[in-house]
Amino acid sequence: MASETTTTSAAPRRRVLTDPGYQAFVILRVGFTVAPILFGLDKFADLLVDWPAYLAPWIDNVVPGSAQAAMYAVGVIEILAGVTVALAPRFGGWLVAGWLAGIIVNLLTIPGHYDIALRDFGLLLGAVALARLAERYRTAR
Repeated sequence: MASETTTTSAAPRRRVLTDPGYQAFVILRVGFTVAPILFGLDKFADLLVDWPAYLAPWIDNVVPGSAQAAMYAVGVIEILAGVTVALAPRFGGWLVAGWLAGIIVNLLTIPGHYDIALRDFGLLLGAVALARLAERYRTAR
């Protein structure tokens, strides 16, 4: 009798785990958790790229301190955004999408960075898809 209950309760879980929409949600959730955290951490290490070079001069003139100091603040925000996606993807997806919109505006004001702005627009669409899928699968866990 106990195995009957286990089998019955495992079937809906198995159905959710094999749902392509739920799989897409999990892939986006993991990606939008890990990537912002890694990129945020790299703002302190500059191993991947010279991050201050991606800060528009007009923004550098507006924020206090150096461009590198601004990148430290950006790194903290990105780490928090990744943690938010991990803990609350319905909100975190929209947070990351908004953050990416700001990055896109920044990049569009730097000549020669339009390709990166276009890539980030694709990421923004992925973040919106994550937020929408999180709404759909909020009770799947």
